Amino acid sequence: MRLFVVALLVYACTATLSAQSNGDSLEARRAQLRDALQAEWEHALRTYPELATYVGDTRYNDRLGDYSSQAIAKQVEYAKQQLKVFEAIDTSGFPEEEVLNRQLMVRDLRQAVEGAKFNHWEMPVDQMNGVHLNYASMPRQMPFKTVQDYENYIARLHQLPRVFDQVTANMKLGLRDHLMPPKFLLEKVAVQAQEIADAKEEKNPFNQPVLKFPEGIPAAEQQRLRDAVMKTVKSEVNPAYAKFAAFVKNDYAPKGRTEMGVWSLPDGDARYQFDVRRMTTTELLPEQIHQMGLKQVDDIETQMLVIAKQQGFADLKSFNEHIRQDPKLHGTSSQQIFDLYQHYTDQMYSKLPQLFGRLPKNKLVVVPMEAYRAPNEVPADYSPGTGNGVRPGRINVNEYDPEHRLLLNVEAIAYHEGVPGHHLQFSIAQELTGIPPFRKYGNYNAYSEGWAFYSERLGKDVGFYQDPYSEYGRLENEMWRSIRLVVDTGVHYKHWSRQQMVDFFREHTAMDEPNIQTEVDRYIAWPGQALAYKLGQMEILELREQAKKDLGPKYDIRSFHDEVLDAGPLPLDVLHARVTKWIADQKAGSVARH
Repeated sequence: MRLFVVALLVYACTATLSAQSNGDSLEARRAQLRDALQAEWEHALRTYPELATYVGDTRYNDRLGDYSSQAIAKQVEYAKQQLKVFEAIDTSGFPEEEVLNRQLMVRDLRQAVEGAKFNHWEMPVDQMNGVHLNYASMPRQMPFKTVQDYENYIARLHQLPRVFDQVTANMKLGLRDHLMPPKFLLEKVAVQAQEIADAKEEKNPFNQPVLKFPEGIPAAEQQRLRDAVMKTVKSEVNPAYAKFAAFVKNDYAPKGRTEMGVWSLPDGDARYQFDVRRMTTTELLPEQIHQMGLKQVDDIETQMLVIAKQQGFADLKSFNEHIRQDPKLHGTSSQQIFDLYQHYTDQMYSKLPQLFGRLPKNKLVVVPMEAYRAPNEVPADYSPGTGNGVRPGRINVNEYDPEHRLLLNVEAIAYHEGVPGHHLQFSIAQELTGIPPFRKYGNYNAYSEGWAFYSERLGKDVGFYQDPYSEYGRLENEMWRSIRLVVDTGVHYKHWSRQQMVDFFREHTAMDEPNIQTEVDRYIAWPGQALAYKLGQMEILELREQAKKDLGPKYDIRSFHDEVLDAGPLPLDVLHARVTKWIADQKAGSVARH
């Protein structure tokens, strides 16, 4: 999944509120919380215009955020002040959802304040994230229906050199403070940025909006806008990318760190523990997670061995080697891989009413992944649409090097990235009423990625994965996410080398080599994020089993899924408490929450 959010959202409100006394009336205190939350959201949209675009608010589409060190410092101080504001609001007597609103806001602010000491913004780029990739995706995020939409876009293009200069200045501070990504990943960044700078006009991602205009824009206006965009891209955007690429290649990458794990950074162990807690929304320690991963690997190998023996192989090693070598199990063309994702998406849509009472209104489309990021990316990922339906959700299919890509797990990945995975969860959250926007668009990786990973199994619930190789591919995905628990903690906590990570993958999977390489580099670049999938899935599966056991004949999978999705993204501990209470209410015959 890829979200176009250039900076982490620092939750802060613009209202000046005083601490609430016990003498304030219930309604007055409720109104103060509502006003504070709304003011905070408005502040966030103004401060991060890219976030506004992402959620479908077009008011700031002619602006880009301020990513200078001064602006970042100001936001940190603002978060500290607003944490005091929200902590002072007394929620005694509030409805359950409003208590949760304050609880989540305080939690997010505390985390933002705690994480500020690590200065993550001084290491803002890698081969999967950063200004060079985020802004190249901007044309896919913005609307292009009117002349004003194009004028807004041109205004943003003019601001890109300023943003690149700000981010470059932040990277120089990282050099000073010894906060550096690994050298070999930064070398990939330089190549990515240079390729975008050198792209021919018709291939340049920033020129795509003017290659075809919507009906209703006069021909003369089309020509004017086309000329303006292409001139700005050629004279301002491309030079900004080339300048950035040269800086990374000549000045920045050569000084990148040689150790793979964040343990080698200042306060490395504390930094990783914070990343783990933030990404998993748990208090689990790296050692606990590592051991959990090893156990999961053993358990899944037992399931995989059953299929291997059914196919006439004595052990997993020989079966996996057969899979790696059999050309029939690999792609033949980019179009073939794309068509498979479309096929599995279409077939799952027809089964959704069996699994859910609430279905999203927003559409899902399958599109090729942008060529400039495909070589360093996962087999497919998801880009959320907008709650108003103007921009559909997208499965981005990686068509790079198809002949070396296994087809076994395409079915499971399609369900993960689209329906019933990311698209259904994100779209339902955006369409919810009665909760504030910051919850609709909350970023809890363990919930969102855990749900998407859990969704892969739902294909089995509705009768899919009939081909034994496809079922083996689903189990490969289970193994893949379990290995993440081992290798992420391995590199960042146990000081593993990159080769140890690669070897562990090769030993326990039939995964194709391009995927192994990009996965390993992803974990090195993005500490803790890969842990979210398995831990989130395990939590949802545990809750599902509890619901089936406690409710017996009252259990309905559609009601369970609706409850998991009905409050938007949540930390895992909050989700556990909420669903456990729902199970108790259902068992007692209480009316479900709405």
